[in-house]
Amino acid sequence: MSEIEIRAARFDSPEGQRLIRAALTDLGQRYGGSGDETPVDAAEFVPPHGAFLVAYLAGEPVGCGGWRSHGDAGDVAELKRMYTSPAARGRGVARAVLAAVERSAREHGRKRLVLECGDKQPEAIALYSAAGYERIPNFGFYRDHPGCLSFGRTL
Repeated sequence: MSEIEIRAARFDSPEGQRLIRAALTDLGQRYGGSGDETPVDAAEFVPPHGAFLVAYLAGEPVGCGGWRSHGDAGDVAELKRMYTSPAARGRGVARAVLAAVERSAREHGRKRLVLECGDKQPEAIALYSAAGYERIPNFGFYRDHPGCLSFGRTL
């Protein structure tokens, strides 16, 4: 098994955008539409207010995830754009990206990480639950949509 390498990248980098398009396609197949209409600005993922990470296996980009500041207190981050390509699933990529995102957020003074996902993402729900995330009141763009699930974890 190849070692997973995780590197910081710009949200709008070619590798990042390819992975994000794939993530949105996957979400579109699960939920319809474009996959996710949440407003996202690449500038939100620039340190110290956010970060975006890309995972590589054998030099190929296979996964991503990022965080952006959430709320006014300055100690909460929101997880966004977690994705692992189908060919790399089951190899620990998502766990490695999640751990790296958490570490990055913590290094930038965040004490809590929150996220929203949907009920048609059982793999994501299982990952977050196994990593210690617990259900919290819904927030964000989809907070009032049926099937929205929000989670949080103290870092």
